[in-house]
Amino acid sequence: MTAAARLAALDNMPAIDLCQMAETALTSLVDIMNQETTLLRAGHLRQASTLTPDKARLAQDYVGFARSVQRQADRLKREAPNALDRLRHGHEALATQMAENLRVLATARNVTEDILTDVAKIVGQQNKAKAYGRAGTITADPANSARGLAVNRAL
Repeated sequence: MTAAARLAALDNMPAIDLCQMAETALTSLVDIMNQETTLLRAGHLRQASTLTPDKARLAQDYVGFARSVQRQADRLKREAPNALDRLRHGHEALATQMAENLRVLATARNVTEDILTDVAKIVGQQNKAKAYGRAGTITADPANSARGLAVNRAL
């Protein structure tokens, strides 16, 4: 089935069915994001990362339904106003969950980066030669710190 045919099939669905399918995708997306947020808060980054493929698929499904709902908004207002209203409230829940999820992801990223930076500093301090400078103090050579360590900022 071509993309145009899939769009046409969505747009020609009965209003209540389209809203219900969009709401189901939305609820599933909110649920998986909540699971991911909970795991990240608990420090279970690996477990949280296993949810990424499902989260991406659900997000793609929801976006497809949401675009169809946007295209069919006038018809849906006439034919299924209550279902459309539930969908709007669900979308607000998604926005709230996404904001919380992004905040927790940013915190996890910052904590990880701070830990790796501290480790790099300690490793760099252990590898540098201890020598006195002209002022009678041990000189610090920042070029010697953290050789061989990298920080992955993709988190």
